[in-house]
Amino acid sequence: MDGKEGAHGERHTLAHVVVGEAQGTLAPWHTALRGPHNAFTTTTPITNIISFITVQTLPQGSWGAGPPAGRMQCSVANFAANDITLVSMSPSGVANECQGSLQVPEELGSKRLHHEEGGGGPPHHQICHMRGFYLLLFMLVGCGAERFRRSRERDWAHHGASMFADLSVRELKAVRAYLHKLPELGLTNARSKPLTKNSILLIELHLPRKYEALRALDRGQAKPPREARVVVQFGKQAKPNMTEYIVSPLPFPRSHKVKTFKKDKFIPFESRPMSVAEYEHMRGMLDKISTEAYTLLFETSGGFSFTNCSNRCLTFTDVAPRGLAAGERRSWIMLQKNVEGYFMHPIGFEVLINHHNLDPKKWAVEKVWYNGQYFDSLEELIRKYENGELEKVQLPEHDEEDLFSTYIPRGQSNSATDIHGPKFVQPQGPRYHIDGNFIEYAGWSFAYRMCSSAGLQVFDLRFNGERIAYEIGLQEAIAFYAGDTPAAMQTKFIDSGWAMGASTYELAPGIDCPEIATFVDLYHYYDTDKPVHFKNALCIFELNTGIPLRRHFNSDYMGGYNFYGGLENTVLVVRTTSTVYNYDYIWDFMFYQNGVMESKVSATGYIHASFFTPNGLNYGTKVYNHVLGNLHTHLLHYKVDLDISGRENSFESIDLKFVNFTNPWSPKDNVVQSKLHRIQHTTERSAAFRFGKKMPRYFHFYNPNKKNKWGHQKGYRIQFNSHANSVLPRNVKEEKSVTWSRYPLAVTRHKDSETSSTSIYNQNAPWDPVVSFEDYIRDNENIQNQDLVAWVTVGFLHVPHSEDIPNTATPGNSVGFFLRPFNFFDEDPSLASRSTVIVRQDEAGNSVIQRWTPDVIGHCVSNQPFSYNGTYAEV
Repeated sequence: MDGKEGAHGERHTLAHVVVGEAQGTLAPWHTALRGPHNAFTTTTPITNIISFITVQTLPQGSWGAGPPAGRMQCSVANFAANDITLVSMSPSGVANECQGSLQVPEELGSKRLHHEEGGGGPPHHQICHMRGFYLLLFMLVGCGAERFRRSRERDWAHHGASMFADLSVRELKAVRAYLHKLPELGLTNARSKPLTKNSILLIELHLPRKYEALRALDRGQAKPPREARVVVQFGKQAKPNMTEYIVSPLPFPRSHKVKTFKKDKFIPFESRPMSVAEYEHMRGMLDKISTEAYTLLFETSGGFSFTNCSNRCLTFTDVAPRGLAAGERRSWIMLQKNVEGYFMHPIGFEVLINHHNLDPKKWAVEKVWYNGQYFDSLEELIRKYENGELEKVQLPEHDEEDLFSTYIPRGQSNSATDIHGPKFVQPQGPRYHIDGNFIEYAGWSFAYRMCSSAGLQVFDLRFNGERIAYEIGLQEAIAFYAGDTPAAMQTKFIDSGWAMGASTYELAPGIDCPEIATFVDLYHYYDTDKPVHFKNALCIFELNTGIPLRRHFNSDYMGGYNFYGGLENTVLVVRTTSTVYNYDYIWDFMFYQNGVMESKVSATGYIHASFFTPNGLNYGTKVYNHVLGNLHTHLLHYKVDLDISGRENSFESIDLKFVNFTNPWSPKDNVVQSKLHRIQHTTERSAAFRFGKKMPRYFHFYNPNKKNKWGHQKGYRIQFNSHANSVLPRNVKEEKSVTWSRYPLAVTRHKDSETSSTSIYNQNAPWDPVVSFEDYIRDNENIQNQDLVAWVTVGFLHVPHSEDIPNTATPGNSVGFFLRPFNFFDEDPSLASRSTVIVRQDEAGNSVIQRWTPDVIGHCVSNQPFSYNGTYAEV
């Protein structure tokens, strides 16, 4: 039904009921609702809800003093989804929504409800009173209310999505320009060579406070101004430090304020991530070292050198944390052959450089490790090497034909090489919708962003307009190693300190994502002076998993069947990658038709290898000549801010316990069976589950104030796909920076001051971290009927093996978690999918196929329609 523009731009619905020659009781419409020409007028916007209404009238005399004992039946048809919803009105005027087809006796005519732009209809058009205006009102409200609600909520979700969109190039440049104009900051270019300077390290979106965002998302109110988070390195002052600012409003900033951490935590300058400028000075230091040790390095590596090397060059890898105590900045550095896959080519030379001083001329070598031996200085090593006082190592002459660390194919395969493998197609185009950072698919809607400091995040996750989560996002990835060389034993990577979120490089169509995917460019401002454009760095696609979402073959046990039913399992995937030096993480958020969301990370890339020593076999596996693949544990941490049908949620764990009781139908026997065992967790500490303890099998988050059709509290549960364990004991000083790694799951009350479980400073200052997750649960607040956040840790142990050459493969190295509905819906919401196929046999034994999508998919897939036999017989 169309509508007219109201005084304030809202659309008013005007309608006439045409009853023609019906014998029903006729009367003027209720005067309070009477508009021009007997038009029913409502100021409620009901755009695009109703196309026509059919009214069944009754013979004269059947009304009596009121409505008939039977129900007045109406239908509302031609919705956007082309389904039919009935409203049945009881004698009391209460409308109920039901599904089915409208049955109208032929002798009782049915007429359409028309919209007229003005002017009266034919003279015989009257408004059917039908005991007030209940019928039409309930048809408009009852039939349309649910769709109107969903339409309105969809509009508000779309309206609010841009609050979470990453900063545009224009905004990034505006923030930089604004801050550079402030004389009190004294900012200079980040890429300038001096370390004694004030410069911007990072600019990214500063998220709005949740309550402000919900005003826009839940009420359609104005969005809060966009703001930027800016990390500034103040190196040119008496006490260098890191300071964060919030700059607003965007895109025309005119104010800034200091962003504080809990307890007004001071951010020491030593905790800053490494910058391009500092690496340049590090390379200069290594130039001097390699010049002094030229002969040793050349002979050891088989003809490689750090300088003046043409195609036989050395490169380096640095590890972190940078020291052993707060206030230090000392890095172990290993030298490697700079060939393809240089991570796999250590030469057995490692050096500890103290680079705490902001004057690189004052940097110093503190230790050297060579072929399993430690030296207090470079001079000591060179002297003993030249005097033959140590055991030398000499790697074989480098063989250019040795493909060990390359991707170049070798070996035997039975697969045909002159044809391509299977490819994805979308015969009729994509079934998802993207508008900026707002995505809709199969009942789902959400916004996304690519946080430069952390990674992929989704916001305002809804199904059929009902919110499930406010925020789900990656917080941190760590890889803690073990080894026999100093660099290997020192390696405890905390990847947010290595620009994990900004390390998003181009995705290859057909490999990283299907060719049919929608590719999205990303922009980051990290250790740069201009925004950096990463082409095709995120992709969105619908994936057929190749396994049914559900299916059943119902045999008649006589060679035939009663029916076959099945639904293909298609899922929307939002994917990006982070290449953090040697490792590649593939980040997926996957949205299933049945209301399940999966968060998954797949690890690949090169292993972090060290020089082989016999004792190294306690810490890894020999994977090549002089190369040890070091064992390590990957842990990933996620924030899951659940809003199950509202902000007031509770949390329980569910497991089983055995019960033993007398068999009621055979008293001489006992029944032993499982019984549900529920534990209500009322405080944060009780909901912090430790690694090493027995874990309940169900983690259930629910809204105690909302129930589904069957009386169950609406909920979702978190299901783990993980092999994680803690990386360090609690009393180890470096463990303070990753206290979230103690818990596979911890549940806290939402606070805007607890936005993240980590920080970019924790890598280089783990002994006194700027953010300690343990603080979030230390106050042990009540979590019943509260706004809850689940903090999820997943991961796996990786003991490298020969099949990790050249790269770790993704199968078996994918972990994550599921959000699964648990009585949130009345039934499986994927029943709304029209991709279901049902096959039955008719009396003649022929297959009768029932489907709701085209019979023929398309010539690019198959020009044959779906067929199914289903019979079976002896042969």
